[in-house]
Amino acid sequence: MPIPVLLDTDIGTDIDDAWALAMLLASPELDLKLVTTVSGETDYRGGLCARLLAVAGRRDVPIGLGIGGPLRVPPAMQGQPQGGWADARDLASHSTVHADGVQALVDAIDASPEPPVVLAIGPLTNIAEALRRAPRIAGRARFVGMQGAVRVGYQPGSPPRPEYNVLADPGAAQAVFAAPWEKTITPVDTCGSVVLRGEAYARFAAHAGARPDSLAAAVLETYRLWLPAVGRNPERWRDRSTVLFDTVAVYLAFSEAGLEMETLPLAVRDDGLTAIDPAGHAVRVASAWTDYAAFEALVVQRLCG
Repeated sequence: MPIPVLLDTDIGTDIDDAWALAMLLASPELDLKLVTTVSGETDYRGGLCARLLAVAGRRDVPIGLGIGGPLRVPPAMQGQPQGGWADARDLASHSTVHADGVQALVDAIDASPEPPVVLAIGPLTNIAEALRRAPRIAGRARFVGMQGAVRVGYQPGSPPRPEYNVLADPGAAQAVFAAPWEKTITPVDTCGSVVLRGEAYARFAAHAGARPDSLAAAVLETYRLWLPAVGRNPERWRDRSTVLFDTVAVYLAFSEAGLEMETLPLAVRDDGLTAIDPAGHAVRVASAWTDYAAFEALVVQRLCG
């Protein structure tokens, strides 16, 4: 049976959330039950989710609008850099939209007949608030996320530094890591190297061009709009993706093949650094690739249907 998944996302800032949501929707191992949005303008993010869900034929998946607020990202990535692709009408026409996304998350966990995966690919503000309101949910779900930089930073060989999803709300990350549930993360150590290039990207782009009604086409369209909106080279879409951090978290929701997994004591410091600390909490960490090529092939296969 597919694994029930509750996705918490800040889609609409970096582009990788859109790729991750498309991959999730195209993965038969996973059954998306709820999407909640977090940080910044959560209704804008909800509109993007609604349009992608419509493309996938999944208007049945409820959307919950979570906690908004200030963003710790470059000014070019604030606002609505993907706003030309979806708008308020997409959200308004969606089947079910919860104004209180945090409560929708709590209710979905309570209602699930089997423990769902709480899949976090944004700041952890919503999830920390859900745990504050209903601590019991830690015993009824497992957590998988894209958080932290444990041994490696954003550049190969560089030291770790605060990763955005943690830095945006360190207190929330501390609460989520301290909760007594099974925790699995992909830090920058593994997800920071995921870029589609060459033959893999060409296959994706060719499929998107040939199937204008597909998830691949939707992802490529929003990618093309996003690049100039955030000051990136507008022609970059022709030969490669950006770093697809969040796709690894989607993968970890159903498989660990091709990854070296370690259980490490992790502590989130007040400055947002995620550190190995004997006083930290046990977290399963995807610390290195043993077969990156197989993962990349899977991403392309899923996005190309």
